[in-house]
Amino acid sequence: MQVEKSTRILQESIQLESVHLERSVTIDFYVPATSGHLWTSSGHSPVPSGEMSLLLINDGQELGRLGLADILEDLYGRGQLTSPLLCAGIHAGPERKMEYGTAIVPDYEGKGARAAAYTRFVLEEGIPAIRRKYQVTSFKEKAFAGFSLGALSAMDIVWNHAEEFSRLGLFSGSFWWRTKDKEDPAYNEHTDRIMQQQVRAGRYYPWLKFFFECGTEDEYEDRNHNGIIDSIDDTQDLIKELVAKGYDPATAIRYWEIEGGRHEVATWARAMPEFLNWGWGKD
Repeated sequence: MQVEKSTRILQESIQLESVHLERSVTIDFYVPATSGHLWTSSGHSPVPSGEMSLLLINDGQELGRLGLADILEDLYGRGQLTSPLLCAGIHAGPERKMEYGTAIVPDYEGKGARAAAYTRFVLEEGIPAIRRKYQVTSFKEKAFAGFSLGALSAMDIVWNHAEEFSRLGLFSGSFWWRTKDKEDPAYNEHTDRIMQQQVRAGRYYPWLKFFFECGTEDEYEDRNHNGIIDSIDDTQDLIKELVAKGYDPATAIRYWEIEGGRHEVATWARAMPEFLNWGWGKD
């Protein structure tokens, strides 16, 4: 199904009462609408199964400030995106630092202790609710994106449930997540960073593709004193693990380092069109 250049973005929201998270979860939707025809459950005809892709985004409460609707309308209007993409922004809750993280183990301070519950919410409650709302039995593909700690969460969920997903968008990811304090004399870069270790110990999933963004001013810490900030080091080390696992850096991995980019929504807004074009652009 081709998307016309007159496409506008309809914004909708739902509230889910999550059993796994024991709270109400807001999900904001950004839905392509062409020539007055809405590809929604309220439209005249739902999207045929297998023709629309789904992009889940952590920290969905930030997508208004990021300007996602305007970004999508601009890309559709310039003919860059040519197939329907349903974006679903999942709002973080008050326990964000507990729900985001790595499900296999919390960090050294105990953060991420509810990451397994958040994973179950996404897979067992969130995605089924989206399918019901839009009357879609299957999506062409499913992707997951996130910012900072939300990027770590997205990476953890996709890596451990690769059969469900095909793409990742990882903006300023918190890939420093570790089992020991960096000041601990026993801290080991190779074994104590959790996501790098998961990739090293995991399987190769040939269909997965990864988009990474880092800003040169994401932070100022440089724990190994090599002249490169930690967020870039940690991201590049994760990419090295993916390459060692078998992913082709030319076709399966896109790394974009933004000169002067900061750990903030404005920088991620600059990177979002690049990610969307990489994932669903015409080229």
